[in-house]
Amino acid sequence: MANTVGFNENYPAISESERYYERALGLIPCVTQTLAKGPGQHTKGVAPIYLKKGKGCHVWDVDGNEYIDYTMGVGPLSLGYCYEKVDKAIIEQLRDGITFSLMHPLEVEVAELIKSIIPNAESVRFSKTGCDVTTAAVRLARAYTGKNTILCCGYHGWHDWYIGVTDRDKGIPQSTKDLTYTFNYNDLDSVINAIDDDTAAIILEPVVFEEPKDNFLHKLRDISTTKGIILIFDEMWTGFRIATGGAQEYFGIKADLATYSKALANGMPISVLTGRKDIMDLLERDVFFFTTFGGEALSLAATKATITEIIEKNVPQYLDRQGKKLKEGYNQIAESLNMPYTKAGGYNFRSIITFDASAGNPLEMKTLVQQEMIKNGILWSGFHNMSFSHTDEDISFTLEVYNKVLPILKQAVEDGNISKYLKGKTLEPVFRRVGNFNLKPKKSSNQL
Repeated sequence: MANTVGFNENYPAISESERYYERALGLIPCVTQTLAKGPGQHTKGVAPIYLKKGKGCHVWDVDGNEYIDYTMGVGPLSLGYCYEKVDKAIIEQLRDGITFSLMHPLEVEVAELIKSIIPNAESVRFSKTGCDVTTAAVRLARAYTGKNTILCCGYHGWHDWYIGVTDRDKGIPQSTKDLTYTFNYNDLDSVINAIDDDTAAIILEPVVFEEPKDNFLHKLRDISTTKGIILIFDEMWTGFRIATGGAQEYFGIKADLATYSKALANGMPISVLTGRKDIMDLLERDVFFFTTFGGEALSLAATKATITEIIEKNVPQYLDRQGKKLKEGYNQIAESLNMPYTKAGGYNFRSIITFDASAGNPLEMKTLVQQEMIKNGILWSGFHNMSFSHTDEDISFTLEVYNKVLPILKQAVEDGNISKYLKGKTLEPVFRRVGNFNLKPKKSSNQL
């Protein structure tokens, strides 16, 4: 009998998941299209591998086990699975068609809607994935400034200009790698030291989990303006979540260009580039950025319905309220158990559970918690990616499970042998290097 969302006696049976996994081996490189969804981030032998359906914030794997989901498609499910108003909009558009031989009115309607929300959206362009629009923004910055060097902070996709600064850089020409450098979040000196006369753009995720300190984002805006550098906000996570208008609205800052995906279409594939008209006007003739599926109508219909719902229901406020309950609840439980080595941090709409290496191997601790959360019907990967479908009941049950699981972690730490508590394979390190690599040497002539 399949597990439910409850205090189950046994770990979920995942034989059907494992059969699909065996079929994928040798056929699909890395067996996944999205690294964060792959088996390396879920303890092999315990965690489900393939999901079949979802409703609200609950999902069912191919073996029929049910879970409360806190990954939510790695971000896109801002409202929830099978959200009625969005699905209805998709179905209605499907009756008329998906992709057409000429432009579709939704391209105009959705662009107008986004312009009314996003602070810097003087112009709007659509594409399909986040890295499509971050790459377009980088190309625009180079075209507008006539410069070449890019400074980045965060994760910006798989395209050459960015991935060349990571440790998965095979196949990227050295000449391309030499044009992108990183800086450290909340470290203004690392930005100043990296700037040279050929710097075209500063691109960053406005926040990941750490809050900006000492007006860091505002100072980046000032530096960019003073130096004639294009400031790009990669708002894949903050857009339509931290505020309806994203980080620009929340922090009161206008970036020159900004990019969005994930939350704005509740799971449908679409991305958006917004920005200053004088920069975006280069897309008229000088900069080429066109795709066959950029105006695909199902995703545009989903975007219109999702954004409308986000506005009408004030979804960012809901995500903040529900996420706060989880984050603070987790920390209260850990504190009551005298477990200072684990805590929930980050913003309420997307918090992260961390483990201090002073108490043991952080990956082993995370694996143990994931293992026990999954046993009790919670799909957990160390984050609380909140959606509009996470109810009070879901939050309360999750905190009950934390009350059950954290004492197990405490016992494992006190025993000094966490690995003996593990039923499956230890999680692999997360691919997300966001600082202290490929830093550009300081050039004294560019001191500010």
